Amino acid sequence: MSWVRALKDTARSGLRVERARLQPLIALRAAVGLAIVIGAGLAFLGPGSAASSAFGAYMAAIATFQKSWRPRPVLALAAGLTLAASTFIGYLVGASHVLAFMLLLAVWSFAAGLMWAAGPTAGMIASGNVAIMLVTITLPTSVPQAAGHAAMIAAGGVVQALLIVLFPIRRWGAQRDALADALAAEADYARRLRQDPVASFDPEPLMKARAAATVTARQARRRPAELHGARGLAERIRPVLALLADPAVGAPAEGPARDRVRELLAAAGSVLDAAASAIRHGEAVRVPAPALAVLKAPDIAEVFKGAPLRAARRLAALLDDVLDTAEPGSGRTADPGESMLRPTLPALAPMVLASLRAELRPGSPILRHAVRVTAVACVGYLIGHALPLGHAYWAPMASVMVMRPDFTQTYTRAVARFAGTLVGVALATAVVQLAHPGMYLSGLLAVVSAGLMYTFMRTGYAVSMVCVSAYVVFLLGMGGARWDQTVPDRVTLTLLGGLLAMLSYAVYPAWETPRLRTRLADWVAADGRYAAAVLERYADPAGARRGEVREALLAVRDARVAWQEAVERAAGEPVRHRGISRTAAENAGRALAAMGRHAMLLEAHLPDRAQAPVPGAAELARALREATEAGAKAVRERGVPDWGGVRTALADGDTPDPGVLRGAARQLLASLEEVSEALRAQPGPESANEPRTGPPAGPPNGPRP
Repeated sequence: MSWVRALKDTARSGLRVERARLQPLIALRAAVGLAIVIGAGLAFLGPGSAASSAFGAYMAAIATFQKSWRPRPVLALAAGLTLAASTFIGYLVGASHVLAFMLLLAVWSFAAGLMWAAGPTAGMIASGNVAIMLVTITLPTSVPQAAGHAAMIAAGGVVQALLIVLFPIRRWGAQRDALADALAAEADYARRLRQDPVASFDPEPLMKARAAATVTARQARRRPAELHGARGLAERIRPVLALLADPAVGAPAEGPARDRVRELLAAAGSVLDAAASAIRHGEAVRVPAPALAVLKAPDIAEVFKGAPLRAARRLAALLDDVLDTAEPGSGRTADPGESMLRPTLPALAPMVLASLRAELRPGSPILRHAVRVTAVACVGYLIGHALPLGHAYWAPMASVMVMRPDFTQTYTRAVARFAGTLVGVALATAVVQLAHPGMYLSGLLAVVSAGLMYTFMRTGYAVSMVCVSAYVVFLLGMGGARWDQTVPDRVTLTLLGGLLAMLSYAVYPAWETPRLRTRLADWVAADGRYAAAVLERYADPAGARRGEVREALLAVRDARVAWQEAVERAAGEPVRHRGISRTAAENAGRALAAMGRHAMLLEAHLPDRAQAPVPGAAELARALREATEAGAKAVRERGVPDWGGVRTALADGDTPDPGVLRGAARQLLASLEEVSEALRAQPGPESANEPRTGPPAGPPNGPRP
């Protein structure tokens, strides 16, 4: 993709307004919290303290809207308290000398950039701390005042946390939605299997449901019964659905058995949809009677034999369990010892530090992001001070808020922030010119602007920035600042900050495109370990470690999602492919997804511990593990993997179950061959036909124009 096209695409993405489910009650609660702290500050302490507390309450509310499974009060407190500490330390250092504050700004910016290694929520809170710190340290004039402002900022976070505790809205709503989405995805999968017996399944809803089901010990004691157990059932239903539909190991492709399979899949979709709706809304399960009749039909043993019969009976039993679990109040509250427990914030600190240390290596995208944020924040602060505009903090604040570790988000947010700022300040200026609001009315307008921002946050960054820009104009208006003293400066410095952010990525990028082969190799290795772990269970049913298959499956899902996200990011980058074309990436990804599916079918037939070992399974597992490790290395080194070891092991094996084990093993080999064919057939980098402007590509992560 050329730079011109990439800039056009990011500009369109930045200005796009998305359809999203609004959360007006949650937005109203956040706005009320902001109104409380602003009103109290204006009434008792003056506009300066009101502005400080407003920033604390504002950032605390922003944190609660992030995609995190931690309790919302914890997020609000974390945002408010860390911002208070940053503000107080920033004033102590900045009051002594500008160079000392520049050093602190560099340290804080670098740390904020590294915090993206701990996840997007931590990165957002850390970035917000740096941005807001640049504003709040200008408000106090003495150390006692700085302490008072820090206390007011912390109070703003405490107020938001208390409101969440006192006025909960849709308890466990995010967890309900995640579990319901997983069941709905299973229902859609069942219906697609009716038309395409080998349809693929995106595991992301199951991964999201697993993350939502990981709770703190306190949450585990309070979690509704219907949120405990259904996710595990959904995990077990998926391979049963695939096995029943697959003509190679399930029902024949044509005939009465195939017709009955289609009926069972349709009934399963109806049951799963009903369970998803009940869990999402906390209501009783309402299942259509015809669906239950199909699942309970007495003639099932006359239609199916062998593996399809076992799968049909297993499906009916699992769906019964889903209905029992989804019924509100039908089960018991989970014992904390049975739950997947999330560490508390103090216990999380060592893990976060370990993640940060892991990113301190050459070539790390997070490290490059931290370096970019540091350089841009410091340069923007110096340029802002050098320009005769005042409000020098606006340029680095805009840069820090738009910068993200990947190219597309950084450029998209830069365009959206500038466009939103123009519209927001224009609207706020018009209101100020017409209404001439005083201190209290300016505070009210600031609260309304923030409330609108909370409401429309999910619709797009540009829409949010319209409201944020108006919020800042009204907030500064509480202290008597005239619009003509703030608006031109803000627009100019916001543009400067956005340009610095965009330029930093062009000069010091962290392109995803050159790393696509590494992501693909990770998926190859993960698929191989998963398939080998399943085969080892066949080789030693009594001695195999049961958790190994589950761990390997989770690793496959992580590798697959990492690959999909990398492909999506690379699609918007202005660089040519370096070793793997878009067509090759699609074909290889499709083949590896099919390989994971074949391994899942093998897992669905795992023998009991009492059964005898399957001859040849151990040798096939060893060959598959070794071949995929070597194949992953070949992919990383821009070679084409060879699967001769797997082919030999499969040809020499004496597996007594050709209908299941041998058939699925041959499908595994076929998928691996398709991966090699995709990599073998792709054009080289020099013959890539994608348009591109500018000089030839440099090193993978080197400077680019």
